[in-house]
Amino acid sequence: MAQLSPAAVRERGLFNGRGANRGNGTDAVSDGRDADGHTDLLDLYAPLLAIGPDCIVAHLGQSLDGRIATASGASHYVTGPEDILHNHRMRALFDAVIVGAGTVRHDDPQLTVRLCGGDEAVRVVIDTERRLDTNYGVFGDGAAETLLLTAADKATGGRHGNAEVIGIERWGKGLCPAAIRRTLTGRGMHRLFIEGGGVTVSRFLEAACLDRLQITIAPLIIGSGRPGIVLPQVETLSDVLRPSVRRFRFGADVMIECLLDA
Repeated sequence: MAQLSPAAVRERGLFNGRGANRGNGTDAVSDGRDADGHTDLLDLYAPLLAIGPDCIVAHLGQSLDGRIATASGASHYVTGPEDILHNHRMRALFDAVIVGAGTVRHDDPQLTVRLCGGDEAVRVVIDTERRLDTNYGVFGDGAAETLLLTAADKATGGRHGNAEVIGIERWGKGLCPAAIRRTLTGRGMHRLFIEGGGVTVSRFLEAACLDRLQITIAPLIIGSGRPGIVLPQVETLSDVLRPSVRRFRFGADVMIECLLDA
């Protein structure tokens, strides 16, 4: 995908924030910047439109101590309204938005574009053992096309509520990230956005199947609960990932974007 001009980015409606600052009736952005003028949205989103044509970008919101939720799974809201608006913009920029079964179980997310302009992405739920029932909104609201990815031996029957069921080969305790990428690309979904949770993002990162990883850090300390990124243990710091990064301020939060394809 070619680099888009500022006008082309604006035409996608990304700057038209609607109700992102909950309760105060104001938009989180104005004229290409956030409410405090900290983030030039063209700097943030235009490069994301330029990568590809096939790409996977993941996002997590976490506390200062690396927690994405409490031990019970409560995560509304770890990060602030600017980061929530950012997630809606990312959905509008990508062909598919992917979440794991834990995110659906605890948050019952809609995964639709509501706080900005743009088209709906295909909603993709990864549920290896097919344990989610059909009562969750993504399987019944009809708001966007929805796929359920499950282990090939669990993919009996063509539908799970309104979602199409697709079998994927196993990889450890989950599904093979590379096979997920091939399957979705083969269906015309070339730009994939993983919105959570920590287990799903960690598996794609471990499998070297991410082009960029966005982590928004909120100024709070939970002290316990569910971690964000969990990878196999390394012995020395020479074995860790040291990606190039971009930094953006989202209100009181800071978003760090890791360039894993650099």
